[in-house]
Amino acid sequence: MSARVENHRSDPDRAWVAYEPDARRPWSLALAAHLYRRAAFGANWGQLQQALSEGPQRTADRLLRPQAAEVAAFDRRGGESESMAGGSVENLQAWWLRRMIETPHPLLEKMTLFWHSHFALNAGGVSDPRLMQAHLGLLRSHALGSFDSLLRGIARDPAMFLWLGADRNRKASPNEGFVRPLLETFTLGPGHCTDQDVQAAARAFTGWSVLRGQLRYLDLEYDGASQRFLGREGSFAAQDIVRIVAEHPATAQTIVRRLYRWLISETQDPDDALLAPLVASFAGDRDIARLVETMLRSNLLFSPFSYRQKVKGPVELAVGMTQALEAMVSTTQLAQEVAGLGQSLCRPPTVKGWAGGSHWINTAALVGRHNLAAALLLTGKRYETKLDPWAVAQKHGRGTPEAAGRFLLELLVQDDLEPATRDALLHDVRTPAAAKEPGAALRRLAYVVMTLPEYHLS
Repeated sequence: MSARVENHRSDPDRAWVAYEPDARRPWSLALAAHLYRRAAFGANWGQLQQALSEGPQRTADRLLRPQAAEVAAFDRRGGESESMAGGSVENLQAWWLRRMIETPHPLLEKMTLFWHSHFALNAGGVSDPRLMQAHLGLLRSHALGSFDSLLRGIARDPAMFLWLGADRNRKASPNEGFVRPLLETFTLGPGHCTDQDVQAAARAFTGWSVLRGQLRYLDLEYDGASQRFLGREGSFAAQDIVRIVAEHPATAQTIVRRLYRWLISETQDPDDALLAPLVASFAGDRDIARLVETMLRSNLLFSPFSYRQKVKGPVELAVGMTQALEAMVSTTQLAQEVAGLGQSLCRPPTVKGWAGGSHWINTAALVGRHNLAAALLLTGKRYETKLDPWAVAQKHGRGTPEAAGRFLLELLVQDDLEPATRDALLHDVRTPAAAKEPGAALRRLAYVVMTLPEYHLS
């Protein structure tokens, strides 16, 4: 198997071809769950069974393009609660987590979360939570659309200017607060522009200021003098800078690399040759959905090189726990738990967002993750024991504690365990005590499974 993985990595054309199951690489419960972990936040049993029946490509179709009527109905219902979400950052966090749990289009929320870290904006630098709400709406509306349109929106987002301290940009004192991260973090990446380029971009953005929560343009404050920017000469306006950096080859490389880490693997950096076909394609049209679709259908995604090669972030972990066990909990409380694990929605730590990967895992974080599983499954004080593994197992036809235990291993880790580990986990649900109190026994088992290393890998 490892040889075939290396062949995929050394043969870019083969790596990005759509995966088709065969005798050597059959479609399985493990791969169905893997696809849901990458394109969503996990799956419940019904979704996994449907995916097994339909196969990888039809499952990808549903994740990429869910039924429009269902999405529209969900958005209408969500719009009512969204109107109240902007009252505070805490309300907005809770609203977004609930949306992640309930949405019929989880890929859209997963990609909104990706862009939230890429265009990292901390509500602490924005006085009005409604501006943060509008920012998240901007990310969502373009999350699977045109990168050019998304970038133009970011360059007109008052919340972003406030967060970066670029809310005033005068001819006499050009402000680099927005344009430096625009060039060095959001698009080109480090090493592709000089201080002179940054200064020229700042001058192109002169005249733009945030007044009473709105971005406004003062023509008298615009510096229209000719500038040199990324090898070009001209009297550049803000929209020219955005267009030039969006079209720059380094921007395609930056976005493809970050999406590779988000959707494929974060354990090893891919070489340029592997990414070259995707970079060339994305540079041509900057179509985010097409790039995401190529990755989600690819041979490489369904190879051992990608399988469980990411660490679940706190949001993915918490949302996945509730979805798998088909329950809704207090997302106000859940948002606090997620923040305690290092991922406070609307409050990324720096302009570079959350580092992810191994940064999610340290001694304190692991204790916190185990405590979250305990709070959801064992104590019941914060979440009113709404997660009920025994009830879910019975719903899907498992009528004995042992059958329910085996069901949980398949649901939560796809039985991806050594035989000795599996037997040890099932020991308690085979006892007379479990027969008397199956609910308690199944809660303990689910808790232990949710603390296994395998469960924390995506």
